[in-house]
Amino acid sequence: MLLWLAFTLLWSTTCWAQQMYGQGGGKYFSTSRNCEITGIRVAVDLLGLVKSIQVRCGVSWSTVFGAPGGTTQEFILQPGEHIQMIYGSYRVFIRFLIIATDQGRYAMFGRESGNTFIVFPDKDGKVLTGICGQHKLLGLSGLCFQWDYPLEDEEWTTEQPTNCTRDMTDSS
Repeated sequence: MLLWLAFTLLWSTTCWAQQMYGQGGGKYFSTSRNCEITGIRVAVDLLGLVKSIQVRCGVSWSTVFGAPGGTTQEFILQPGEHIQMIYGSYRVFIRFLIIATDQGRYAMFGRESGNTFIVFPDKDGKVLTGICGQHKLLGLSGLCFQWDYPLEDEEWTTEQPTNCTRDMTDSS
């Protein structure tokens, strides 16, 4: 009973008691809860499974959460740009994500398949400030999202994005 209580408390503080999208199961992870997200990296394997996710807070990248492998794609936000919507799909694992911003840009990761979900903040002005979830040996099994108002003092980098950064508004 004590172990179950400890597990419940750990889960609620780790994943902020948000709704999980996907079947879940496996090892828990969470980014910082009050992160000014300035970029996201997602790795996808040849079968279309989302293997891992990494979040850039200000100028620093978080730990890579998930399973090793896959091809990594990076989406760097512009100064003052914020994530306002996430669309995705899952079966046993997360298979597809579209991350959309308040400046009309978006990035797609994986292949759409299975059950779909769409997530956005409950109030105008809120933006994505954290991601949590679970992962197993083959990839991400569930995701949940934290929404809050953006921080006042944003730290943005002037460094050039790597060559795997894609501006998804360009259709070429």
